[in-house]
Amino acid sequence: MLKEFKQFLLRGNVVDLAVAVVIGSAFGAVVSSLVSDLLTPLIGVFGKIPEFKELDFSINGSKFMIGHFINVLITFIFIASAVFFFIVKPANMLIRKSTPPPAPEEPTTKKCPECLGDIPLAAKRCMHCSQIVS
Repeated sequence: MLKEFKQFLLRGNVVDLAVAVVIGSAFGAVVSSLVSDLLTPLIGVFGKIPEFKELDFSINGSKFMIGHFINVLITFIFIASAVFFFIVKPANMLIRKSTPPPAPEEPTTKKCPECLGDIPLAAKRCMHCSQIVS
């Protein structure tokens, strides 16, 4: 049982997944820091709000932290954009280049020489004009 567990852990896809999770969380932390430490203070300068992430309002004692939400939303958009442009687009391009183009389909019909209507290949007579077709 221990041998099977070790074999499971050392499979390529499990190790790749673990590396992806670690790199992804580190990338998320970097982007989150970029947004909260650089971008939203810059927005705060132009919006005359000194600490943008602490922008909030209260209704009946409930505190709505709109600045924190905007930080998280901008972080999500940056991460989603990075994943799309640096992972999804190149992977789709690679898949498109590596798959051969589909083979052209063989025709299933032919044209009648008399009326130019489409008829099945096996037909001996045109269904539109009754012309004998070879």
